[in-house]
Amino acid sequence: MISSVRGIAIAVAGTTAVIEVGGVGLAVGVTAQQALGMRIGSEAMLHTALIVREDDLALFGFATREELAVFDLLRGVTGVGPRSAIGVLSAMTPGEISSAVGTENDGAFRKVSGIGPKTAKLIVLSLAGKMQAFEASAAPAKATTTSISDNVLIALVGLGWSERVAAQAVDEAVADAPETALASVPALLRIALTRLGPGTAR
Repeated sequence: MISSVRGIAIAVAGTTAVIEVGGVGLAVGVTAQQALGMRIGSEAMLHTALIVREDDLALFGFATREELAVFDLLRGVTGVGPRSAIGVLSAMTPGEISSAVGTENDGAFRKVSGIGPKTAKLIVLSLAGKMQAFEASAAPAKATTTSISDNVLIALVGLGWSERVAAQAVDEAVADAPETALASVPALLRIALTRLGPGTAR
């Protein structure tokens, strides 16, 4: 079992990162936020799960053990495979998943691409009573926004902008963005990139 990976990120495409460890490039499935935060040539450390099937070996990596634990719980739900579990964790934090399960809000899961109404209800039913350990991480909206803006800042710096310029763009984006955008790294990143524009000094 490969329980963690530490190495240099040599490629990132979509939600797949290639981490070079000891001269070997490992393809690792990651969340959208994790992919946005990775910088080519920089070190990455991931807590991983190795999924073994008859015709496939797939490695999935997470920034925290908490995310990894929720990933394993999601995979235990009928109809939720590794890719769908990654999709849920790309759209929701462990705390938000815990809150949705606790309030029986299956609608939160239906918003995730690839999760239908039946599977969303199964997630709520299957995880009921199993998410108490993650309740403390159900951060208030302000803290969630801070985490998302931090990820956007990391992504902008990774794209070549200086931290000062990127931070200003993120602050302006947070101030002007609609509430729905504040809950999504990709949405807030698009707004920040629009503000920066192609002519902004990096």
